[in-house]
Amino acid sequence: MGTNIDIIILSYAKTEQLKQMTQDGINSLFASEDKGEIKFNVVVIESEKKLGNYQYPGTKTIYPDVSFGYNKYLNIGIRATNSRYVCLSNNDLIYHPGWATAMLKAFAEHPQLASANPYSENFDYDERIKTGPDVAWRHKTMAMNGVLTGWCIFVKRDTLQKIGELDEQFTFWYADNDYDLTLRKHKLRHALIKPSLVTHLFCQSHDLLDDRHEEMTSGQRAVFEHKWANRSVLKKSANLAKRVISIVFKTNG
Repeated sequence: MGTNIDIIILSYAKTEQLKQMTQDGINSLFASEDKGEIKFNVVVIESEKKLGNYQYPGTKTIYPDVSFGYNKYLNIGIRATNSRYVCLSNNDLIYHPGWATAMLKAFAEHPQLASANPYSENFDYDERIKTGPDVAWRHKTMAMNGVLTGWCIFVKRDTLQKIGELDEQFTFWYADNDYDLTLRKHKLRHALIKPSLVTHLFCQSHDLLDDRHEEMTSGQRAVFEHKWANRSVLKKSANLAKRVISIVFKTNG
């Protein structure tokens, strides 16, 4: 019997081109694995209400009746699914053959693995990642550029149950950084799985933020600093907050 994986995709099909980008990603996803071995349950959280009740083929497409927030919309998808594994995804992704098989293999070989990222060949990873082993673990006290990125997070359902719902005050930027420190708080391990290939097309949605751009990008820094400045998870490394914040501007640019 195959493995079920819930894929939650956030989409804003404001143009036909962006709608096609979401569809291209879905097509690559379904073509990436043997359906007899891995079954993808795809939930698209679509922000463009003008599509009416359009359903992307092979998916359940949800049109929330609340304003957009990155974590808010991911939570809607998480609540609508129930498989053991969940993948939290942008819509600007191309999934390569065997990406999920490589993920499941890593989780099977490393029981302590709670959460993971696939590898995108066009990302400017830290040199220690590029030359290192297939599983690049997030270091306990030192951030490495690329170990945890928010565009595609593959996570166990029980990890999400342990940490609780994603913090909905993070509407776009810093959602991944908050997730990172939340995992640290709960002493849960995260790694980058290099044999799992998913190409991120990068920054396809920034121009769609309209008058909320400042609020949802650099404006989120104050929210992040206020939440984590005095938490014990940061006291273990005096410079960790500064390192995390500096990396945001490299990965979210």
